Amino acid sequence: MLVIVLVTLLFTAFAVTMFIEQASTDLLVEARVIAAQRLRRDAYSTLECTLATLEDFRRVGGGLHSPAEGWGNPLAFSGWQPREGVTAEVTLADESGKISLSHVDAATLTNLFKAWDFKQADAEKLTDALLGWMRRDYVSTSALSPTYDVGALPFQSPARAMRTFTELAAIDYAREVFYDEKGRPNDQWRRFVATFSLFNYQQINLNAASADVLAALGFSDVSQHQRLAEYLNGTGQYTTQGPAWLTSTSQAANLMGTPAMPQGVGVQVRALRINVLIREGRTEFRLTAVVAPAGGATTVQANATSTRPAASGTTTSTTSSTPAATAAAKAPAPQLNYPFTLLEITENAEMSATPPVAVPPA
Repeated sequence: MLVIVLVTLLFTAFAVTMFIEQASTDLLVEARVIAAQRLRRDAYSTLECTLATLEDFRRVGGGLHSPAEGWGNPLAFSGWQPREGVTAEVTLADESGKISLSHVDAATLTNLFKAWDFKQADAEKLTDALLGWMRRDYVSTSALSPTYDVGALPFQSPARAMRTFTELAAIDYAREVFYDEKGRPNDQWRRFVATFSLFNYQQINLNAASADVLAALGFSDVSQHQRLAEYLNGTGQYTTQGPAWLTSTSQAANLMGTPAMPQGVGVQVRALRINVLIREGRTEFRLTAVVAPAGGATTVQANATSTRPAASGTTTSTTSSTPAATAAAKAPAPQLNYPFTLLEITENAEMSATPPVAVPPA
């Protein structure tokens, strides 16, 4: 009898211990979820404060040109602080300082790859591979002949601008350039991503253009890169003036020593990436948003169409509606006078384990 009691107590103790451990895990998970929800509200409050500050500068300056205007640290400028015990950090990156893949042409791509020390034939071959993927009825200038339709899993090129850079892994020849022997993105891939944008906009903001972007635009003279960098950063011969920004393409042409700037070059932000980091103790929440001012960037859209004919002999019926329903249908939808368009938003995106490639400075 005593043995039965001891065995029962042993099993009871074991069950209680397992229950406590499971309950502790469940409580920890629930606590983290609640903490994330709380920090999420702080992150979006920080984002709204940042957008409000940017809108003030946009209205006063007739547009956003460069963080040198004073909006590089929006929280410090506005004097806004999160609740006690929480810290907020905001970093900004001008997405429109890159080249939009929606509008890139063969000359721009070839210029860039030649600046990366590609041979002329290889630069043209890679250009044909990319444009053959993104453009309908593109005529290749090299001997490249894609074989997408004869592989183990046949498919066709999408004939539209890329929506994700992972598409490079599916493009003939491009996968050899941008991926290593184990199928992982290499430094050329990271350099390509740093030079091009997946968003659709007409003008590149020269105030944020990198040396690779300038080379792609046809500015192969390193002294032009250096002169522009010194002007924007307030260094070299422009030390006394401090950081500055370009306000017109004619000003840019004079600075670069060229009669005119290439088509598709501007001096205003068309898409801005806002990175928000919220910390409370050891808990973090990351929010990344890409926004566009009025007339700025858009996402790449491909409208779906249906060519299926209507079945023969079918008729279309109409139903009458009441006056109230008709009035409701005609009533205009409420409009939110928001100064920016949200192009992309991600929460707690996984950080890349691979460091970015070191691009030679201008």
